[in-house]
Amino acid sequence: MSNKLMTRNVQALHLFNNFNRKIAYLSCLNSATGTLSEAKQAHAGALKAGLSTQPHVATKLLALYASHQCFTEADILLYSHPQPDLFSFTTLINASSKFKNFHRTLTLLVKMLSGRLFPDTHILPSTIKACAGLSALKLGHQLHGFGLATGLASDSLVESSLVHMYIKCSALKYAHNVFNRMAEPDVICGSALASGYAKKGDVSNATMVFDEMGKLGIEPNLVSWNGMIAGFNQSGHFLEAVLMFQRMHSDGIECDGVSVSSVLAAVGDLEDVIIGVQVHGYAIRLGLRSDKYVVSSLVDMYGKCGCALETLRVFEEMEKKDVGACNALISSLSRNNMVDDALKTFRKYKGQGMELNVVSWTSMIACCSQHGKHPVALELFREMQIAGVKPNSVTIPSLLPACASFAALAHGKAAHCFSLKRGFTDDVYVCSALIDMYSSCGRIKAARQCFDRMPRRNLVCWNAMLGGYAMHGMIKEAINIFQLMQSSRQLPDLVSFTSLLSVCSQCGLVEVGQSYFNSMSKDYGIEARMEHYACMVSLLGRAGKLEEAYSLMNEMPFEPDACVWGALLSSCRVHHNMQLGEVAANRLFALEPKNPGNYILLSNIYAARGKWTEMDKVRDMMKRAGLKKNPGCSWIEVKNRVHMLLAGDKSHPQMAQILEKLNKLSMEMKKSGYLPDTDFVLQDVEEQEKEHILCGHSEKLAVVFGILNTSPGTALTVMKNLRICGDCHTAIKFISRIERREILVRDTNRFHHFKDGVCSCGDLW
Repeated sequence: MSNKLMTRNVQALHLFNNFNRKIAYLSCLNSATGTLSEAKQAHAGALKAGLSTQPHVATKLLALYASHQCFTEADILLYSHPQPDLFSFTTLINASSKFKNFHRTLTLLVKMLSGRLFPDTHILPSTIKACAGLSALKLGHQLHGFGLATGLASDSLVESSLVHMYIKCSALKYAHNVFNRMAEPDVICGSALASGYAKKGDVSNATMVFDEMGKLGIEPNLVSWNGMIAGFNQSGHFLEAVLMFQRMHSDGIECDGVSVSSVLAAVGDLEDVIIGVQVHGYAIRLGLRSDKYVVSSLVDMYGKCGCALETLRVFEEMEKKDVGACNALISSLSRNNMVDDALKTFRKYKGQGMELNVVSWTSMIACCSQHGKHPVALELFREMQIAGVKPNSVTIPSLLPACASFAALAHGKAAHCFSLKRGFTDDVYVCSALIDMYSSCGRIKAARQCFDRMPRRNLVCWNAMLGGYAMHGMIKEAINIFQLMQSSRQLPDLVSFTSLLSVCSQCGLVEVGQSYFNSMSKDYGIEARMEHYACMVSLLGRAGKLEEAYSLMNEMPFEPDACVWGALLSSCRVHHNMQLGEVAANRLFALEPKNPGNYILLSNIYAARGKWTEMDKVRDMMKRAGLKKNPGCSWIEVKNRVHMLLAGDKSHPQMAQILEKLNKLSMEMKKSGYLPDTDFVLQDVEEQEKEHILCGHSEKLAVVFGILNTSPGTALTVMKNLRICGDCHTAIKFISRIERREILVRDTNRFHHFKDGVCSCGDLW
């Protein structure tokens, strides 16, 4: 055999072997549909066989990688091809859209267009879906325009994707136009459009689209009805949600758990327990009493309607109690002021091993924080972290009011640090809560720093900062922040003006306060409410214009409430106006028969005038009503621990040292001109005994406790549950100068900054 013939035979054999390998590889590739390992083996085989650039092979490999979401490997394969075809891009675009990798979807679209390949009816729906997922309305418009220019927009899948894209981008007008032009509108698009209008609160359009579906021969299904009920509920149109449920029932459509859960939420917000009971009975007839979502909604509904016992009964009847129902129960009990029951329920199911989630812990923390159990709220936050449950951006604003009310600055700072680590400080509600916490703990500069660092602000943030300055009686800063608020094009609301009028009242700026009061309706169209009149009565009353304050009350467009009469009575106490004080007190006794504070204020007026007989009569009235004076209580944080001191309480372990130090300070203060103001002792006893009683006031005890337990020169912050008395106010001014300390005292009205013998309130409070 010649050499030439032998060469030809070898070449033929080589080609035959290559052909066999390719046939074998293609067979292997077609069967490779399982694991990622098989996909990588197939890719390696393609490279070895020299088939990786073949369109059919490349498309198959791309599909394998995409099915395992290995988009990086898929991209490398795609971009290694000199001229990827439309099928390759279709595979990747559809896969990335399916797995909601919308940024990659649109990146692939741009790459495809740069290669002069254009979308078809297989690609266009996926790219439109990506626009919907990213709320990219402008690009969605462009793709719609491309579809209209190429005729692809008439494809049913493209039309459906356009409708859903416009709905998700809140462009309901465009969605409606596309729906109207559909050759064969379907129940999915019609239901989505009607539900979209319902969620936006557009009742007329939602109802019109829903009714038009029937005229077009489209029978609304269960999803359609549920979408309408849930949509109206979401937009706050609770009555419309209930009416839609009633219509659904009258049309003979059998409801499911979603329908019942949605309408129960609306009934709860309407607080209509009669309808709620009817829906409850209907749910039982449908056999939904074991549906966990229905049970949770029933618990929530009865709680909102104030039926605490029914709430507990529904929960206890639940066969398998889950965390959702438990959360609903905690929320319901909290709403009905049954804090101890809520805490008991929480502890019980936590002890039984129920996997309580972040909602459970947050609800319980909020419950305790809102109802005065501040130490418990702080302890729960600590337990939550030990349990491995990560707080979220809702937990922090729920916790911070407890820190603010309890003067727990260290805990508040810890929550702030936690928020920084978790990236919550961009959340406007977290920041607003931090501003309020720092303001309430006497750190107004820290509050302003939080405010200034905010990347964006809403009305809640502005009001928090304005309220902080009002709490500290900082009139110039309050006015400046109000002006900055206006220059930032943020319109004030009722809360904004309440803070402004409050700070004007504290600082005795009658004309400035009257100017703001008048500008509410004149410049902003805001009608004054009860709280604004209360501020004005307080403003005029504190300035000694009691008759003018009383005249304003008679001119109010509604009957004065307890807040307004209380403002007048407080002013009568300051100016010892017994006649008008009796009028205010008698009205308050009728409005708030169980509030001991009103009796105490009238007693103060009588005591200041030496009317001991009249004062005794008021005390007898209190006894007959079963009322007792709320004991003065003050808190101070020392070494990251909050200490509480009660007026007249001698059980504190350091009380002997505190009283000894207080006696020494009293002697030094008297040398400097201090005279105890015994008018604040509501007992007909000797002057020496009155002085002794004054020494037991809680704010004095807390200040001295702080002096004993901190380094010289350390600033002190004290919180009090009642208004600071005049004698304590005078005494703490002297103490701040003698001890060379800055002392902050927050009472129920405002902050008092004592330094060098002077108070920031200017003795007006």
